[in-house]
Amino acid sequence: MEFNLRSVDLNLLPIFEAAYEERGLTRAAQRLAMTQPAMSHALTRLRHVFHDELFVRHGRGVVPTPVADALYQRLSGALGTVREAVSGTRGFEAATSVRRFSVAIPHPLGPLIAQRMLDRFATLAPGLSMNFNTRSLPVDLDRQLRDGTVDAAIDWIERPQPYLRMRTLFDDRLVAMARRRHALAGQPLTMRSLRDCRVVSLPQRNDDELRLAGIREWRQRIGRPVLEVSELLEVLLVVSVSDMVGLFPESFAGLARKHFDVKPLDLRPAATTVPVRLFWHERRDTDPAHRFLHDQLAEATARVLGARGPAAAPRPH
Repeated sequence: MEFNLRSVDLNLLPIFEAAYEERGLTRAAQRLAMTQPAMSHALTRLRHVFHDELFVRHGRGVVPTPVADALYQRLSGALGTVREAVSGTRGFEAATSVRRFSVAIPHPLGPLIAQRMLDRFATLAPGLSMNFNTRSLPVDLDRQLRDGTVDAAIDWIERPQPYLRMRTLFDDRLVAMARRRHALAGQPLTMRSLRDCRVVSLPQRNDDELRLAGIREWRQRIGRPVLEVSELLEVLLVVSVSDMVGLFPESFAGLARKHFDVKPLDLRPAATTVPVRLFWHERRDTDPAHRFLHDQLAEATARVLGARGPAAAPRPH
């Protein structure tokens, strides 16, 4: 028998979304301007609709059940599409909007871009809320861009999917970093001496990573890593206290010198350009709120690069 959608109060779905994202009923109620008893009553109704507890109390918050995880993956993109359709007909005013965006930035400048975005939105668009994921090894980022759980991503990995749009923000480079007092520091480095070095690195993310000459050449010329870590900043931490060598984006080199007492080694393969791009789903193209988001991300990135120095300069798109 076909399910009758009219039997479900669709007003309950944004309540489920808020409870899932906030991981707490009090925070979800505040986000929706509801009382906590009203929030609890709505969740009781949701449990009857989906025949599952959906959320289990944990400490001061809640954790979703597997059924809630599956529901969120399906519903969040649909709710985002509805919001975009409505906002597209009403127009977009940053100063009064209460939209919520999720952005992934695996690049090590990600936390600084996020901080600048939050500072700017505090005065330009105080009702907008932003969620940032700055993990160096994001999980299922392509799927999240496809289903709408991530609105935009700043990354260097090429994404050939036909439904994705992209905008180049700047050209970066990979450099070999070593501690300042490393035996090879200050000396011209040959490929043979680099291959003899002990290397710390991130695991290869996927085959698309090797499409970029600036990454592929380094992967081919360094020795097999003796240590793989989960975050790019961990590469610098290990390099700063050992004789290992690590690869790192040149755009972060100034901060690396200042805070980790490391420096680039005197070696650079010929083809080192690694374009850093902004990615989003094609269905966002007509949404003025997303065009605003993209422009703000591009501007925040350019300002962070300007504050870091001339190592990597933005280029027009």
